[in-house]
Amino acid sequence: MSRVYDLAVIGAGPAGVAGALSAALAGLDVVLVDGASRPGGQYFRHLPEGFGARRPGALHHGLDRFLRQWEALGERATVLLGHRVWAVERAGERAGRRDGGREGTVTVRCLAGDREERPRTVVARALLIATGAHDRPLPFPGWDLPGVLTAGGAQALLKGDLVVAGREIVVAGTGPFLLPVAAGLAEAGARVRGVYEANGRFGLARHPLLAARKTAEALGYGVSLARHRVPYHGRHAVIEAHGEDRLTHVTVARLDAEWRPLATRTVECDTLACGYGFVPQLELAVQLGCETRRGADGVPVAAVDAGQRTSVPGVYAAGETTGVGGAGLAEAEGRLAGRTAAADLGRRVPPAPVLSRRVDRLSAFARALHRAYPVRPGWQGWLRRDTLICRCEEVPLSAVQQALELGATDARAVKLLARTGMGWCQGRMCAHAVACLAGGDPEAPRRPIAQPIRLGDLATLTEPPVEGRP
Repeated sequence: MSRVYDLAVIGAGPAGVAGALSAALAGLDVVLVDGASRPGGQYFRHLPEGFGARRPGALHHGLDRFLRQWEALGERATVLLGHRVWAVERAGERAGRRDGGREGTVTVRCLAGDREERPRTVVARALLIATGAHDRPLPFPGWDLPGVLTAGGAQALLKGDLVVAGREIVVAGTGPFLLPVAAGLAEAGARVRGVYEANGRFGLARHPLLAARKTAEALGYGVSLARHRVPYHGRHAVIEAHGEDRLTHVTVARLDAEWRPLATRTVECDTLACGYGFVPQLELAVQLGCETRRGADGVPVAAVDAGQRTSVPGVYAAGETTGVGGAGLAEAEGRLAGRTAAADLGRRVPPAPVLSRRVDRLSAFARALHRAYPVRPGWQGWLRRDTLICRCEEVPLSAVQQALELGATDARAVKLLARTGMGWCQGRMCAHAVACLAGGDPEAPRRPIAQPIRLGDLATLTEPPVEGRP
């Protein structure tokens, strides 16, 4: 008979690995599934071979701790890397079932391998979703030029492959994430022309107690930027990128409190790394019917209780899925979710008030960050009628405005009239901007298929659950 795990964990980042390890230590039969070939998620990325041996922990705060957890997990759980999850469902949800589903279980549907992917399924009694987040870009004239990328993309190239995105780089956007991106690029040899923070430079000054634990880290980045003579400007943003076939320079504006430009100047560069926060990946949670709520920055997040339980029995969520808060909070939530799952499945798990207090404290810090570095509505004034809003479908602002004039009142209606969000990224890059332009709040993504899949694999859902370890 095919194996049914106690707990399936989706995501091998800080939250997923911590959750899987905590559950395994409590006695659960755990399987961890991740689409990447190496663990780490977006934070630790795909660790460069041999890099840690030369400079342990460089570019990756907390790397040694994560690697110890990963090594311990490998001895106690089944790990399935290179398995892209495209759907999850509870037993009995789909009519005409042919996959051997059992009542009270969750089926995780994956594509295993690289170029020649094979459909696989994993069945478990409970599920922990720790799928992380992706960058939240804002459109502006020229953002589709080669050389313009997200801050997360620039850091991913550096952390994952030791590739510096360019030689003359401008880092812009809002939030403390800009600091490690700029410092890492400068340390790697790039000339960082400046860091442009759209909000004030001292966003957490009103929360000194919450910020105290991060002061040393922030000072470290500040020292690095000072050593490389990288200027840091508050109330400034890149409002336009210029070039013919590639980026050559950007327009930087001094902003008022609502991000309206007051004065502009030009900065020459070949690369722009731009970041305005992150958006949780909720496709799988929404597939299962998990309730969502508005996070501190207004984007949808998975709603969970004090034990990381979602509204769906047997389904837990941790990390950026429940709200973007950094690797420390993600790990703590993962540990708490793993322990809760073990207790709910009948294992004796002693209370951990210290862990719960740590989650509460780090959550409070995350909320303070979101309040200190909000996305102000003034960015919409940076746009021109020919500015692309949806790059995949090449939909300009004028088409979005026309859809609104025709009666569209939300992002979904704009999508139907103007094709925004219908391209390769399925709205991951433009959905937030379209919702703001339509005058509403971003909605949780509703995608029955979370990852690209071939029609042949979709039509033939007959694979038995993967066996795991003997």
